[in-house]
Amino acid sequence: MNASATLLPAVVRPAMRDRHWLSTDHCASPVLDLLDAQGWSIVDTPEANVHATSPDGHVYVGWLPEDSTAWKRGIVWQVRVQPTEGEAWVQEFGHHTPTEAVAGFLAALVAHSAR
Repeated sequence: MNASATLLPAVVRPAMRDRHWLSTDHCASPVLDLLDAQGWSIVDTPEANVHATSPDGHVYVGWLPEDSTAWKRGIVWQVRVQPTEGEAWVQEFGHHTPTEAVAGFLAALVAHSAR
């Protein structure tokens, strides 16, 4: 089957100037709101760090804006996973990583664990 170019839908590509990329605002709310909605245990420290644990205890998320050890390593988010089966793993995000990107990573992790 041959279709003329006039019958095909036009391809629309946004101009580069129309794209707005995420950038960090150093606000933990997108991640903490997601974890709170999922029933995670969330504890904040007097130093303004926040620690969260999944309901099953297999995942830890730390927001560590005031942890000098984390800052020396260039991170502000730490995710540690201890699967029921398999090796534990860690994912860390630097202070320039947008919180929405961390929230997206965690949303995918939570969605996958619900299977």
